[in-house]
Amino acid sequence: MLKTNKMDLDIKKDIVGNWFKLLQDAFCNDINELENHKVKFVSTIWKRNKKKNEGGGEYRILRDGKVFDKVGVNFSKVYGKFPKKFQKNIPGANKDPRFWATGISVVMHMKNPLIPAMHFNTRFISTTQEWFGGGIDITPSKNDKLEKKDFHQTLKRMCNRHNKNYYKKYKKWCDEYFYLSHRKEPRGIGGIFFDYKNDNFEEDFKFVRDVGVTFQMLFNKIIRKKIKKKWTQNDKELQYVKRGRYAEFNLLYDRGTKFGLQTGGNVEGILMSLPPLAKWK
Repeated sequence: MLKTNKMDLDIKKDIVGNWFKLLQDAFCNDINELENHKVKFVSTIWKRNKKKNEGGGEYRILRDGKVFDKVGVNFSKVYGKFPKKFQKNIPGANKDPRFWATGISVVMHMKNPLIPAMHFNTRFISTTQEWFGGGIDITPSKNDKLEKKDFHQTLKRMCNRHNKNYYKKYKKWCDEYFYLSHRKEPRGIGGIFFDYKNDNFEEDFKFVRDVGVTFQMLFNKIIRKKIKKKWTQNDKELQYVKRGRYAEFNLLYDRGTKFGLQTGGNVEGILMSLPPLAKWK
Protein backbone atom coordinates (compact mmCIF):
# COMPACT_ATOMS: atom_id res chain seq x y z
CA MET A 1 0.00 0.00 0.00
CA LEU A 2 1.30 3.46 -0.91
CA LYS A 3 1.93 5.78 2.02
CA THR A 4 1.51 9.50 2.56
CA ASN A 5 4.56 11.50 3.69
CA LYS A 6 4.55 14.63 5.82
CA MET A 7 6.63 17.03 3.70
CA ASP A 8 4.50 19.63 1.95
CA LEU A 9 3.49 18.27 -1.45
CA ASP A 10 4.25 21.51 -3.30
CA ILE A 11 7.82 21.43 -1.98
CA LYS A 12 8.20 17.84 -3.16
CA LYS A 13 6.94 18.77 -6.61
CA ASP A 14 9.37 21.69 -6.87
CA ILE A 15 12.51 19.84 -5.80
CA VAL A 16 11.79 16.75 -7.90
CA GLY A 17 10.84 18.73 -11.00
CA ASN A 18 13.92 20.93 -10.64
CA TRP A 19 16.17 17.86 -10.30
CA PHE A 20 14.76 16.25 -13.44
CA LYS A 21 15.25 19.48 -15.41
CA LEU A 22 18.82 19.80 -14.14
CA LEU A 23 19.44 16.20 -15.16
CA GLN A 24 18.15 16.91 -18.67
CA ASP A 25 20.73 19.68 -19.03
CA ALA A 26 23.52 17.51 -17.62
CA PHE A 27 22.76 14.60 -19.98
CA CYS A 28 22.59 16.90 -23.00
CA ASN A 29 25.90 18.53 -22.08
CA ASP A 30 27.59 15.12 -21.96
CA ILE A 31 26.02 14.06 -25.25
CA ASN A 32 27.23 17.28 -26.87
CA GLU A 33 30.73 16.52 -25.57
CA LEU A 34 30.60 13.02 -27.06
CA GLU A 35 29.62 14.56 -30.41
CA ASN A 36 32.36 17.21 -30.08
CA HIS A 37 29.63 19.87 -30.32
CA LYS A 38 29.34 19.28 -34.09
CA VAL A 39 25.68 18.22 -34.09
CA LYS A 40 23.03 20.14 -32.18
CA PHE A 41 19.92 19.11 -30.32
CA VAL A 42 16.63 20.33 -31.72
CA SER A 43 14.54 21.51 -28.77
CA THR A 44 10.74 21.59 -28.73
CA ILE A 45 8.74 23.25 -25.94
CA TRP A 46 5.21 21.93 -25.67
CA LYS A 47 2.05 22.50 -23.62
CA ARG A 48 -0.38 19.78 -22.55
CA ASN A 49 -3.41 21.98 -23.14
CA LYS A 50 -3.41 25.01 -25.45
CA LYS A 51 -6.56 26.47 -23.88
CA LYS A 52 -5.60 26.30 -20.19
CA ASN A 53 -2.48 25.80 -18.10
CA GLU A 54 -1.90 22.10 -17.52
CA GLY A 55 1.86 22.16 -17.74
CA GLY A 56 3.99 20.71 -20.52
CA GLY A 57 7.65 20.08 -21.08
CA GLU A 58 10.60 20.07 -23.43
CA TYR A 59 11.95 17.29 -25.57
CA ARG A 60 15.35 17.50 -27.20
CA ILE A 61 16.37 15.27 -30.10
CA LEU A 62 19.78 14.94 -31.72
CA ARG A 63 20.01 13.05 -35.02
CA ASP A 64 22.66 11.82 -37.44
CA GLY A 65 25.71 12.40 -35.30
CA LYS A 66 28.99 10.52 -35.43
CA VAL A 67 28.14 8.75 -32.17
CA PHE A 68 24.34 8.79 -32.09
CA ASP A 69 21.94 7.92 -34.90
CA LYS A 70 19.27 9.40 -32.65
CA VAL A 71 19.06 10.38 -29.00
CA GLY A 72 16.11 11.94 -27.23
CA VAL A 73 16.06 13.58 -23.80
CA ASN A 74 12.55 14.42 -22.66
CA PHE A 75 11.42 16.41 -19.60
CA SER A 76 7.78 16.87 -18.65
CA LYS A 77 5.74 18.40 -15.84
CA VAL A 78 2.00 18.02 -16.38
CA TYR A 79 -1.24 18.09 -14.43
CA GLY A 80 -4.95 17.72 -14.99
CA LYS A 81 -7.50 14.92 -14.75
CA PHE A 82 -7.21 11.32 -15.82
CA PRO A 83 -9.79 10.12 -18.37
CA LYS A 84 -12.45 7.90 -16.75
CA LYS A 85 -11.27 4.73 -18.48
CA PHE A 86 -7.78 5.29 -17.07
CA GLN A 87 -8.68 6.15 -13.46
CA LYS A 88 -9.13 2.60 -12.17
CA ASN A 89 -5.60 1.63 -13.22
CA ILE A 90 -3.84 4.45 -11.32
CA PRO A 91 -3.42 4.35 -7.52
CA GLY A 92 -5.58 7.03 -5.89
CA ALA A 93 -7.23 8.20 -9.11
CA ASN A 94 -10.46 6.34 -8.45
CA LYS A 95 -11.02 8.65 -5.43
CA ASP A 96 -10.05 11.84 -7.27
CA PRO A 97 -9.12 11.96 -10.99
CA ARG A 98 -6.75 14.91 -10.59
CA PHE A 99 -3.03 14.20 -11.03
CA TRP A 100 0.38 15.87 -11.18
CA ALA A 101 3.37 14.20 -12.81
CA THR A 102 6.93 15.04 -13.70
CA GLY A 103 9.59 12.91 -15.32
CA ILE A 104 12.66 12.61 -17.46
CA SER A 105 13.30 9.95 -20.09
CA VAL A 106 16.29 9.23 -22.30
CA VAL A 107 16.60 6.87 -25.27
CA MET A 108 19.87 6.44 -27.16
CA HIS A 109 20.15 4.73 -30.54
CA MET A 110 23.79 4.45 -31.50
CA LYS A 111 25.63 4.83 -34.81
CA ASN A 112 28.10 2.07 -33.90
CA PRO A 113 26.06 -1.19 -33.68
CA LEU A 114 28.55 -2.60 -31.16
CA ILE A 115 27.30 -0.03 -28.63
CA PRO A 116 23.94 -0.98 -27.08
CA ALA A 117 20.81 1.11 -27.22
CA MET A 118 20.31 2.66 -23.79
CA HIS A 119 17.20 3.73 -21.91
CA PHE A 120 16.64 5.61 -18.66
CA ASN A 121 13.68 7.24 -17.00
CA THR A 122 12.59 8.46 -13.59
CA ARG A 123 9.26 9.99 -12.66
CA PHE A 124 7.22 11.27 -9.73
CA ILE A 125 3.43 11.04 -9.81
CA SER A 126 0.89 12.50 -7.40
CA THR A 127 -2.82 11.68 -7.16
CA THR A 128 -4.43 11.22 -3.74
CA GLN A 129 -1.27 9.14 -3.33
CA GLU A 130 2.28 9.73 -4.55
CA TRP A 131 5.16 7.62 -5.77
CA PHE A 132 8.39 7.37 -7.77
CA GLY A 133 9.11 5.05 -10.67
CA GLY A 134 11.83 4.53 -13.23
CA GLY A 135 14.77 2.42 -14.29
CA ILE A 136 17.79 1.79 -16.49
CA ASP A 137 18.17 -0.88 -19.17
CA ILE A 138 20.31 -1.52 -22.25
CA THR A 139 19.68 -3.40 -25.48
CA PRO A 140 22.75 -4.68 -27.33
CA SER A 141 22.46 -6.18 -30.79
CA LYS A 142 25.52 -8.37 -30.18
CA ASN A 143 26.32 -10.30 -27.03
CA ASP A 144 29.13 -8.90 -24.87
CA LYS A 145 29.48 -10.92 -21.66
CA LEU A 146 32.01 -8.57 -20.06
CA GLU A 147 29.88 -5.48 -20.75
CA LYS A 148 26.80 -7.24 -19.34
CA LYS A 149 28.65 -8.27 -16.18
CA ASP A 150 30.07 -4.79 -15.58
CA PHE A 151 26.70 -3.14 -16.26
CA HIS A 152 24.86 -5.30 -13.73
CA GLN A 153 27.63 -5.03 -11.13
CA THR A 154 27.44 -1.24 -11.37
CA LEU A 155 23.67 -1.30 -10.86
CA LYS A 156 24.02 -3.71 -7.94
CA ARG A 157 26.56 -1.46 -6.20
CA MET A 158 24.29 1.52 -6.71
CA CYS A 159 21.26 -0.34 -5.32
CA ASN A 160 23.23 -1.67 -2.35
CA ARG A 161 24.06 1.88 -1.27
CA HIS A 162 20.37 2.21 -0.43
CA ASN A 163 19.00 -1.25 0.32
CA LYS A 164 20.55 -4.71 -0.10
CA ASN A 165 17.24 -6.06 -1.43
CA TYR A 166 16.74 -3.49 -4.19
CA TYR A 167 18.93 -5.00 -6.90
CA LYS A 168 17.41 -8.49 -6.83
CA LYS A 169 13.89 -7.08 -6.65
CA TYR A 170 14.29 -4.41 -9.33
CA LYS A 171 16.33 -6.62 -11.68
CA LYS A 172 13.59 -9.24 -11.58
CA TRP A 173 10.97 -6.57 -12.21
CA CYS A 174 13.00 -5.30 -15.18
CA ASP A 175 13.39 -8.79 -16.67
CA GLU A 176 9.66 -9.37 -16.39
CA TYR A 177 8.70 -5.92 -17.69
CA PHE A 178 11.00 -5.71 -20.73
CA TYR A 179 9.79 -8.98 -22.21
CA LEU A 180 8.15 -9.41 -25.60
CA SER A 181 5.60 -12.07 -24.76
CA HIS A 182 4.43 -12.39 -28.38
CA ARG A 183 7.99 -13.37 -29.36
CA LYS A 184 8.88 -15.08 -26.08
CA GLU A 185 12.15 -13.14 -25.78
CA PRO A 186 13.58 -10.30 -23.67
CA ARG A 187 14.06 -6.87 -25.22
CA GLY A 188 17.66 -6.59 -24.05
CA ILE A 189 19.91 -7.69 -21.19
CA GLY A 190 17.82 -6.06 -18.49
CA GLY A 191 18.80 -3.63 -15.79
CA ILE A 192 16.55 -2.32 -13.04
CA PHE A 193 12.91 -1.23 -13.04
CA PHE A 194 10.80 0.08 -10.16
CA ASP A 195 7.40 1.65 -9.73
CA TYR A 196 4.94 2.75 -7.02
CA LYS A 197 7.91 3.48 -4.77
CA ASN A 198 6.76 5.36 -1.68
CA ASP A 199 8.53 4.16 1.46
CA ASN A 200 10.00 7.48 2.62
CA PHE A 201 10.17 10.53 0.38
CA GLU A 202 13.65 11.67 1.37
CA GLU A 203 15.15 8.20 1.02
CA ASP A 204 13.24 7.41 -2.17
CA PHE A 205 14.31 10.69 -3.76
CA LYS A 206 17.92 10.02 -2.76
CA PHE A 207 17.70 6.66 -4.55
CA VAL A 208 16.09 8.24 -7.63
CA ARG A 209 18.87 10.84 -7.82
CA ASP A 210 21.46 8.06 -7.60
CA VAL A 211 19.75 6.23 -10.47
CA GLY A 212 20.12 9.35 -12.61
CA VAL A 213 23.78 9.95 -11.74
CA THR A 214 24.59 6.26 -12.26
CA PHE A 215 23.03 6.31 -15.73
CA GLN A 216 25.09 9.37 -16.60
CA MET A 217 28.26 7.54 -15.57
CA LEU A 218 27.23 4.34 -17.34
CA PHE A 219 26.41 5.78 -20.76
CA ASN A 220 29.64 7.77 -20.82
CA LYS A 221 31.68 4.71 -19.87
CA ILE A 222 29.98 2.31 -22.31
CA ILE A 223 30.16 4.72 -25.25
CA ARG A 224 33.76 5.85 -24.70
CA LYS A 225 34.92 2.24 -24.39
CA LYS A 226 33.52 1.24 -27.79
CA ILE A 227 33.31 4.48 -29.73
CA LYS A 228 36.28 3.66 -31.99
CA LYS A 229 35.61 -0.06 -32.44
CA LYS A 230 35.29 -1.21 -36.05
CA TRP A 231 32.00 -2.67 -37.18
CA THR A 232 30.65 -4.34 -40.31
CA GLN A 233 27.49 -3.93 -42.36
CA ASN A 234 26.36 -7.28 -40.98
CA ASP A 235 26.66 -5.80 -37.47
CA LYS A 236 24.45 -2.90 -38.63
CA GLU A 237 21.86 -5.28 -40.08
CA LEU A 238 21.66 -7.09 -36.73
CA GLN A 239 21.16 -3.73 -35.04
CA TYR A 240 18.30 -2.85 -37.41
CA VAL A 241 16.48 -6.09 -36.59
CA LYS A 242 17.02 -5.56 -32.84
CA ARG A 243 15.61 -2.06 -33.24
CA GLY A 244 12.49 -3.61 -34.71
CA ARG A 245 12.03 -5.56 -31.48
CA TYR A 246 12.61 -2.33 -29.55
CA ALA A 247 9.86 -0.58 -31.51
CA GLU A 248 7.47 -3.49 -31.00
CA PHE A 249 7.89 -3.35 -27.23
CA ASN A 250 7.45 0.40 -26.99
CA LEU A 251 4.29 0.41 -29.08
CA LEU A 252 2.70 -2.70 -27.58
CA TYR A 253 3.70 -2.79 -23.93
CA ASP A 254 5.49 0.30 -22.63
CA ARG A 255 3.71 1.97 -19.69
CA GLY A 256 5.30 5.35 -20.29
CA THR A 257 4.09 5.42 -23.89
CA LYS A 258 0.55 4.47 -22.86
CA PHE A 259 0.54 6.91 -19.92
CA GLY A 260 1.73 9.79 -22.07
CA LEU A 261 -0.72 9.19 -24.90
CA GLN A 262 -3.67 8.68 -22.54
CA THR A 263 -2.96 11.81 -20.52
CA GLY A 264 -2.60 14.23 -23.41
CA GLY A 265 1.19 14.26 -23.61
CA ASN A 266 3.14 15.47 -26.62
CA VAL A 267 2.99 12.71 -29.23
CA GLU A 268 6.36 13.45 -30.84
CA GLY A 269 8.03 13.58 -27.44
CA ILE A 270 6.42 10.32 -26.36
CA LEU A 271 7.41 8.52 -29.56
CA MET A 272 10.97 9.87 -29.51
CA SER A 273 11.98 6.44 -28.18
CA LEU A 274 11.41 4.87 -31.58
CA PRO A 275 14.59 4.20 -33.59
CA PRO A 276 15.28 6.23 -36.74
CA LEU A 277 15.57 3.09 -38.87
CA ALA A 278 14.56 -0.50 -38.13
CA LYS A 279 14.01 -3.70 -40.09
CA TRP A 280 11.86 -6.79 -39.85
CA LYS A 281 12.63 -10.17 -41.35
